[in-house]
This record gives sequence, structure tokens and C-alpha cells, in this order.
Amino acid sequence: MNRRQTVPPQQKYTVKDFEREFPTEDACLETVMHWRFPEGKTLCVTCGVERKHYRVSGRTSYACRACGNHIYPLAGTIFHKSSTSLRTWFYVMRLMASTRIGVSAKQIQRETGVTYKTAWRMMKQVRMLMSEDIKLSGPVEMDEAYFGGSDSNKHSHLRGRAKTPALGIVERKGRVVARVIPDASKASILPVVGEVLQPRTMIYSDESATLAQVRWMGKSHKLATVNHSKSYVDGYAHTNTIDGFWSLVKRGIGGVYYQVGPEYLQSYLDEYSFRYNRRKVMRPMFSQLAERTTMQVCPSARESKLAQLGL
Repeated sequence: MNRRQTVPPQQKYTVKDFEREFPTEDACLETVMHWRFPEGKTLCVTCGVERKHYRVSGRTSYACRACGNHIYPLAGTIFHKSSTSLRTWFYVMRLMASTRIGVSAKQIQRETGVTYKTAWRMMKQVRMLMSEDIKLSGPVEMDEAYFGGSDSNKHSHLRGRAKTPALGIVERKGRVVARVIPDASKASILPVVGEVLQPRTMIYSDESATLAQVRWMGKSHKLATVNHSKSYVDGYAHTNTIDGFWSLVKRGIGGVYYQVGPEYLQSYLDEYSFRYNRRKVMRPMFSQLAERTTMQVCPSARESKLAQLGL
């Protein structure tokens, strides 16, 4: 048995760390304000100049020191008009960032005391922060995966439906991109490959006739394949890395979530990809996720006003 601590100290983020950093609602709000508007300075849409804003007592807003116009750091973010406490939101993010295979909405319900509907929505919103568009560099491995149970395990009204395909592309010892695709055809796969990969990338895959089409994309990609009916490794050609990622995703979905509908599958793939891509980053994963809460995921009055002013 390996009794040594395997998690690097830089990646640790314990419950004690969370309690120390976010002890109150005000601490959570101040943190979001600092991330979104460093030092509390931002453009006042009324004054037309950048000014310091100060906290308004009893509200989640900050007021301009000159004219009193309010700004709301939570507007347009995943916390927009949420009646759930900000500290609960951050706690849910900590749980989702501290697991390897996922955490269920029922577990969130039990730990935070919110309703199941609220827990499910909070997790859905947090997964929006985990979505990202990245480009990969070679060498990479590429393979498809299919999600959906067998007909014998489905209710009668769900039987006969095709499984949902997804395409995975992973750098060796690096990052991964997983995309839900309509089907495993050339017309569905090649646009994703063109979007994700740089030209002249070395690609390893199995002997799929569809994946072989990347040779003639006009991007000068190089392709090496392995025949899985004979062996799983042929020199440098193998798909063990992407197979390992798909195994992690499938074991997580099957063991934690049990089933995921096609319309939500992409958000779950984004969640697993986000954690996988940061497994070697020497910072707590929760900190990396929490800092993305300043992303604008819905329209806000301030952003609309800035757009009208052309700013």
C-alpha cells in the first residue's frame, strides 16, 4: 500500500481552506467583486469615467462614490437573480472540482440542504463555466465513443433509439477535447478536427475508415493507425490515452449519474474535460473554476448600457 500523500501541496484545497477563504456571504461577494472589478474600479455608466465603487449595505451592489449609481458584480454571471446563498454556490463548485468522477445532484442536495431541482440547476450552471474552446498540438490520439444503454435496459418508449456518438481528441500527456456529434460520418467529424487541430498534426487512431479521411482534409495531417483486432500498440501508434479518458467518463456517468440525455451530454463532457485538462496544473482546481464565475452567461442591464454607449 502506498501510504504517501500523492496530491501535490499546490493542488490541495481542503474544507478548512474553504472555510478560511469564504467564511461569510460578504466574503464571497467581495471576492467576486475583486475578480470582476479589480480594486473596485470600473466605468460608471452615468458619470462616463472610471471611478471607485463602494459596497452598499444590505444589498449585493456597489455604488459610485460620485453619483451613487449602482453596479452589481453578480449580474450576468451564473449567480444572476439567484435566491440561493453565494456561499452555497461556491461550496457546490468546490465539490465539483474536488472529485475525479463527478458528484450527483442528490449528493449536493444532501450536503447543502437545497432542493433537488435547485441542486440540478446549480450544477448545470457551473458546467457552463467548464466549457472552453481550445486548440490542440500534436501528437494527438483520436477516437469515437457512444453513449446510451442497450435496449434491454431501457423503458419501452425509449427502445430503438440510436446511441449518441462523441468524438475525443487528446494530446499525449496533455489536454483533451470531447464533442458530441450528430453521427460518426465524415461530414460530422472533419469540421471538429479542423477546428481543434493545428495544420500538420500527427494523429494516431484505430483503423476507422471515417477517421482516415483526415489525410485528405488539405491540412497536411499525418495519420498512423493501429489494428485493434491484432494488437493495441504498434510502435508509436496506439489510442490508450483517449481510451483511458473515455473509460473515466463512462465509469463516472454510469456510477454517479446513471444516465445522461443526449441534450445534456455535451455539458457533462465539458465537466470531465475541464478536470482532465487541469490535472497537472499546480493550483487548486477549485480556484481555477471559481475565477471563471465572472464570465457573462446571460444579458445584464450594465452590459446592455455599455453596448448602447459603444464601450
